[in-house]
Amino acid sequence: MTNTAFARCARVLLTLALTGTLLSGCGYNEFQTKDEASKAAWGEVVNQYQRRADLIPNLVNTVKGYATHEKETLESVTRARAAATSFQITPEVLNNPEAFKKFQQVQGELSGALSRLMVVAEKYPDLKADASFRDLQSQLEGTENRITVARQRYIVTVQEYNVQVRKFPTNLTAMMFGYQTKPSFTVENEKAISTAPTVNFGK
Repeated sequence: MTNTAFARCARVLLTLALTGTLLSGCGYNEFQTKDEASKAAWGEVVNQYQRRADLIPNLVNTVKGYATHEKETLESVTRARAAATSFQITPEVLNNPEAFKKFQQVQGELSGALSRLMVVAEKYPDLKADASFRDLQSQLEGTENRITVARQRYIVTVQEYNVQVRKFPTNLTAMMFGYQTKPSFTVENEKAISTAPTVNFGK
């Protein structure tokens, strides 16, 4: 290798090293870490909501066997589940406040429909005594608790990411690379969806 080629190579390596140091120092790497953390936390939220949706058909069928006159309530749960499961969960949801709001809305409607179903079930002692129903109720209660935990973790990771976007000097990096704040669960919706449906019939 000639001296000229060696010098050119050294300059390239030095430039790459300086660029890496600058990007690291301005928070670029931290953005990557926090962005991936928020995506992972969101994936767990979606996973737990899907778990809940998967329980609903068996729950509805079990209730239907004892409460045939509760057609309207059963249909409202089925409709709410269909709306929740048909909502397209894409990475864009994390960066789109309107899409995120719609996601919250359909999940909140499903929570409300499930709560009404549980109130109906209270009127049927034979249903409450059914082993399958008790098992489903236990699974639903556990899933609602997991949803609460997953949602809280997401809120924390998004908060950390959003602080990174807004604070100086990493806000300059955010502007340079197009990082924007991510939506989180709103206060009014949090009240609706953080209250798990009442599923404890042992009292």
